[in-house]
Amino acid sequence: MKKIWMLFAIGGLFLISCSDDDVSVDQTPDPDPIVYTSGTADFSNFVALGNSLTAGFSDAALFIDGQNASVPSIMAGNFALAGGGDFTIPYMADNLGGLTLGGVPIPQFGNRLILDFSTGDPIPVPVSGTGTTEVSNVLTGPFNNLGVPGAKSFHLLAPGYGNVAGVALGQANPYYARFASSPNARIIEDAAVQNPSFFALWIGNGDVLGYAIEGGDGENQAGNTDPSTYESSDITDPTVFAGSVDLLLQTLTANGAGGVIGNVFDVTTIPYFTTVPYNPLDPTNPDFGPQIPLLNSIFGALNQIYSAIGATDRIIVFSETEASPVVIFDENLADLSATITGGLLSNLPAFEAFIAQFGLPPQAAPLVANLLGSTYGQTRQATAEDLVVLTSARVIGTVNTDTLGDLVALGLPEALAGQFSVEGISLPLADKWVLTPEEQMLIKDAQEVFNQTIAALAQQYDIALADVNALLAEVDANGLTLSDGRDVTTAFATGGAFSLDGIHPSPRGNALLANVFIEAINAKYGSNLPNVDPLDYIGLYLK
Repeated sequence: MKKIWMLFAIGGLFLISCSDDDVSVDQTPDPDPIVYTSGTADFSNFVALGNSLTAGFSDAALFIDGQNASVPSIMAGNFALAGGGDFTIPYMADNLGGLTLGGVPIPQFGNRLILDFSTGDPIPVPVSGTGTTEVSNVLTGPFNNLGVPGAKSFHLLAPGYGNVAGVALGQANPYYARFASSPNARIIEDAAVQNPSFFALWIGNGDVLGYAIEGGDGENQAGNTDPSTYESSDITDPTVFAGSVDLLLQTLTANGAGGVIGNVFDVTTIPYFTTVPYNPLDPTNPDFGPQIPLLNSIFGALNQIYSAIGATDRIIVFSETEASPVVIFDENLADLSATITGGLLSNLPAFEAFIAQFGLPPQAAPLVANLLGSTYGQTRQATAEDLVVLTSARVIGTVNTDTLGDLVALGLPEALAGQFSVEGISLPLADKWVLTPEEQMLIKDAQEVFNQTIAALAQQYDIALADVNALLAEVDANGLTLSDGRDVTTAFATGGAFSLDGIHPSPRGNALLANVFIEAINAKYGSNLPNVDPLDYIGLYLK
């Protein structure tokens, strides 16, 4: 294509030079180039603080290409058009993403995901190789991108959060330990010491995301104002969140810096929670379909008890013609363990006959009744209102070896123990695999309060507010059409907005988000920075 263009260009020059009398040359001067200005902002020393969203984390890892495509990195590229300076990044050592400590890979910090097409249906798998990013090799800063994956609002104020000695103990963050200015440093101190002229603060998603990712397995810490007692999967207390963000903004604006703050988007709309259906059990699957009559026979005994006590919402039936919902544990249900056990044993001859079909002797009746009671005391089939997390896809329909071992130890034959250990079918999916409506409400309530706090503080400190929540709500509801006619949606792997972990945006998604920040800055400070073209950024890494 380039050679064809050159051919036409050369031909045009030939005509002009040889046929001056016949060719009219347009003497209209080119329009004046756009002069980009910062308005009342000063982009010369830009610092960004936040969590994984700020760092450029994607595809379940932090790696060089992802860091270069982070939201603040994209913003800094535009700031350079209007007086912006260098934007330094604490780069990982490679494009794999895995971390090591003392030369030993840290299991929970593995390599980035790519799509594996070798099995026919593409599935996300970690890229091969051993990551070369050693946590104890501390980088020398300062760094403009202070995004730390895993950080919550109060972590940005915590001393020792980047202490290498605390990483193995779970007391420090390995990503911050790589570049903290000292073992006892605070992220906010490493920002303030640079005396930034402009800042971006995007924090808060992590204060609810851990709870959501773990399927609501953590705690809602509302009312507990001591974050040192929190687990990573807990929801931050609103007062702790407000106090943390207030202190962060107070520090960042102390020397007159301008800035922008991003709000918290609805994490329940991201692919991590919307990809796996509540009813994934296919009756045509040869590993499931033939088992349906036996399963319905087993659950039939329980269903009689549920019906007798009016708990019909717990009845479990698998369809032989349509997709069936998974069986889940729901902590919000009343515990009927004792009721089930007592009901099964109330007609002992019938129950002994029931277990005989599995080759069990009459004396096993109390054991089996207790097992059924304890297993199904707080269970039901999932509904369309439940959100089954993405990572459950590798678990549903598999045998839980821990449960299998426990049942064998209790005296059940291994084959029978295996039948009662199938995740989501005979063994209810644990709380961490499903967000129930009650858990979703806790998340949305926290998000709403956090966003009210962010909006109020943005006004108090007279900085720009980037409404990323509105953008991602629009992408989720309708998608966004790009200049080439393609749509960006939240669909897993194919939508273009999110990476393969289903949680973090892709580079293209980051470009969309960067535009929200840029537009908010232009509106607040009178700058005229252009939007970036999302098509200049990849939607999915293929290798």
